[in-house]
Amino acid sequence: MLEADEAYFKTHGEPLFSSHMLDLSEENDDENIATCAKYFTRMAKMNQWLEMEIGITGGEEDGVNNEHVEKESLYTQPHTVFAVYEALSKISPNFSIAAAFGNVHGVYKPGNVVLRPEILGDHQKYAAEKIGSDKKFPLFLVFHGGSGSTQEEFDTGISNGVVKVNLDTDCQYAYLTGIRDYMLNKKDYVSSMVENY
Repeated sequence: MLEADEAYFKTHGEPLFSSHMLDLSEENDDENIATCAKYFTRMAKMNQWLEMEIGITGGEEDGVNNEHVEKESLYTQPHTVFAVYEALSKISPNFSIAAAFGNVHGVYKPGNVVLRPEILGDHQKYAAEKIGSDKKFPLFLVFHGGSGSTQEEFDTGISNGVVKVNLDTDCQYAYLTGIRDYMLNKKDYVSSMVENY
């Protein structure tokens, strides 16, 4: 995709996509950050935005199953988030960090997941102290794995510097229900190709 962006940018002065998301959270943190920095260096030349994930997201997505990881590993530590900031801020300010705070892919039964969006405030505070900033939110953070979360959890995340919320499963289901309800309501109509007009 970056090669296509670069080719289009060369001709038109803008890339095909304004941003890309990299989920290399299955890799160790150093490899994840280094790979993101490598791609982000290319992206920055086209003024693109990068969203990167750091830390393990629970559940299952795209054949990667993290349903049985230790619960402690579902919470990214402030020094790890800051390592991302240190590496990427040297390249461009156009990036956001999806740090794990108990998130899972998909929807889940209440009580099965313990989200702790309040720890995002710890990341902000740690980064501000390290860079000597008086900004309350020096980091652009992402609330990923948001499907099934409560309004209170979203509010807590946003009040700690979340600039984007990912709701893939909820959105897919909302789209599906429209198709499902149409098919159920028009069952006779769609049961045949003939005389259904």
